[in-house]
Amino acid sequence: MKFIDNKGITDPHINLAIEEYILKQFGEKDTYLLFYINEPSIIIGKNQNTIEEINTDYVEEKGIHVVRRLSGGGAVYHDQGNLNFSFITKDDGNSFHNFAKFTEPVVDALKALGGVPAELSGRNDLVAEGGRKISGNAQFTTRGRMFSHGTLMYDSEIEHVVRSLNVKTEKIISKGIKSIRSRVANISEFMENKLSMDALKEHILCHVFHVGKLEEVPRYELTEEDWENIHQLSKERYQQWEWNYGKSPKFNIQHSHKFPAGLVDVRLDVHKGMIEDCKIYGDFFGVGDVSELEDKLKGVRYDRQAMDDALEDIEVSHYLGKISKEELLGLIY
Repeated sequence: MKFIDNKGITDPHINLAIEEYILKQFGEKDTYLLFYINEPSIIIGKNQNTIEEINTDYVEEKGIHVVRRLSGGGAVYHDQGNLNFSFITKDDGNSFHNFAKFTEPVVDALKALGGVPAELSGRNDLVAEGGRKISGNAQFTTRGRMFSHGTLMYDSEIEHVVRSLNVKTEKIISKGIKSIRSRVANISEFMENKLSMDALKEHILCHVFHVGKLEEVPRYELTEEDWENIHQLSKERYQQWEWNYGKSPKFNIQHSHKFPAGLVDVRLDVHKGMIEDCKIYGDFFGVGDVSELEDKLKGVRYDRQAMDDALEDIEVSHYLGKISKEELLGLIY
């Protein structure tokens, strides 16, 4: 096994491209360990509906990246207090779904840090004292190769974790934000002597590779050609709206709100991130035929700026009474 240094890059569009590039282009029999830290980002599972997973207002306000990954599982929040690890290896037929195989060396390394009480729980989470989640893990396999990657919430901004992700009622029946905060924890909370992120990385690397110091860790250095290919992959996939949002499955949206000027009820059919149909109901007093407003939104990306642009040349209040374009957009996105 060899360690691959990502040179301190914190752009999630690049880091996910590095991971995919190693998976698909490197030797079939070789195993690699990749670490990366992302600036504030929500990393969406491959099969998830992006819009349903994120708090769009909060994400846009804070400038949080939203990027879809190759692996399944749920959405996770990354920031610079979150260390991500990825084991990239051969799929030998016994490793996919075997999260214990890949998390065990990480758990052992954490326990060696003054006894951080980490353990694998359920399908793919690492938890600490009281069952509080400190790591989520996911896997992806293709053509005989696979990766198993995970987060390590070391000193993450838990308030951002809470507010940037939408709460699913199926997972948390009540007390939404409060419940998430009580279910997650930072690893640093369980340490008597808090390390820097670099020191944490060094500790885990030395532990996993069974060496005494960082210089002894075997490495593969990405070449100039590797980096060119990685940046091209990032541009073609991870920087594309169609990948991050447009791959969401077809879904129906219904949002309603009682404004002072009346009730507005909006129904949208969205497919591959595009609005295929729009219906607006309510008890508002508009002058214009609301079907003209509906038609303006058909064929438009389900994206706030795209919808804003589509409505640029019309007066929304002409159709909805004393309800502005900003209020309408705030309701439907």
